[in-house]
Amino acid sequence: MMKYNRIFLVVMDSVGAGALPDAAKYNDEGADTIGHTADAVGGLKMPVMQKLGLGNLHHIKGIDPVDAPLGYYTKLLEKSVGKDTMTGHWEMMGLYIDTPFQTFTETGFPDELIKELEEKTGHKIIGNKSASGTEILDELGERHMQTGEMIVYTSADSVLQIAAHEETFGLEELYRCCEIAREITMKPEWKVGRIIARPFIGDKAGNFQRTPNRHDLALKPFANTVLNSLKDCNFDVISVGKINDIFVGEGITESHKSQSSIHGMEQTIEIAGKPFNGLCFVNLVDFDAKWGHRRNPQGYAKELEDFDVLLGKLIETMNEDDLVICTADHGNDPTHHGTDHTREMIPVVAYAKNMNGSGLIRQGQTFADIGATVADNFKVELPENGESFLDSLN
Repeated sequence: MMKYNRIFLVVMDSVGAGALPDAAKYNDEGADTIGHTADAVGGLKMPVMQKLGLGNLHHIKGIDPVDAPLGYYTKLLEKSVGKDTMTGHWEMMGLYIDTPFQTFTETGFPDELIKELEEKTGHKIIGNKSASGTEILDELGERHMQTGEMIVYTSADSVLQIAAHEETFGLEELYRCCEIAREITMKPEWKVGRIIARPFIGDKAGNFQRTPNRHDLALKPFANTVLNSLKDCNFDVISVGKINDIFVGEGITESHKSQSSIHGMEQTIEIAGKPFNGLCFVNLVDFDAKWGHRRNPQGYAKELEDFDVLLGKLIETMNEDDLVICTADHGNDPTHHGTDHTREMIPVVAYAKNMNGSGLIRQGQTFADIGATVADNFKVELPENGESFLDSLN
């Protein structure tokens, strides 16, 4: 018999909780996304997460420990090599990445790749460097609108991003070119984790804005995940945000794109108010994309506090036998050097209305403990990796 009829797995994208033991290998010693964000703004106000036990799990200015937390909490270490979105999410669902995805941060993409992309799309390419998504629009957006040349850039992640004006270039044309880029970058020497369409609007430098019509074309998972096991056993697997893109639709039964993290939580609350049986898997990307990479702790802090309000509304909407698990996929300390993700532990805070107990549970050695717990609850095939903590939730 299932302990929980429905599980809401909410990934606060990049909300890490302290450097991993091997963080020095990634030049990330001392990183602490949520801790340093709180310090930078003089303290966070997250009363819902505080009641669940977040302050008992990790030192966070403004979120004090409570005597009787309502939830269970722990931290998980990452087994895979890397610190990116796909690596974190795939590990969560049972797959380890042993070889990091290709990055082109220092050099840009090879001339041969760029030439082939130009020939197959019919568009000349400008940019081809690692850059902030907003800064490169100010630099090249007007030229792109005048010439139709595509803006191609990368980051510290394994991504090839194509920015194009939604009105002058066209959304469908951008998507077509990204499909071609995905095909080209399947070659081993050029294989990147994701191709990302980055549409924008505006008429001049300084007022360009990226739109919610972003589209990720990720590599297909190399083996089945917990999501496949759930779907194969006729459970609902509902994705919110970029989860569907991260898993290329594998194991997903219903998908909802989000315009923002606030919208993603609103969608999740709406889903909670309707009947389903299985997993609702949510990614809230704005922590990472809007604030972490841009090293903006003030924006990051407000996003956390806004999330906390909506988490309270989600809990109000949940049934007695629903479980919510709040976690992350990596870190992105907005006070750290550079603009890259940070190699961090992830927090896990779990709550159900029918719980009788609460408190700290064992620290896990892999993010895959989350997927193992989900699989254990729904009595589907357990992943090869990870150890369920379902029995600790009472």
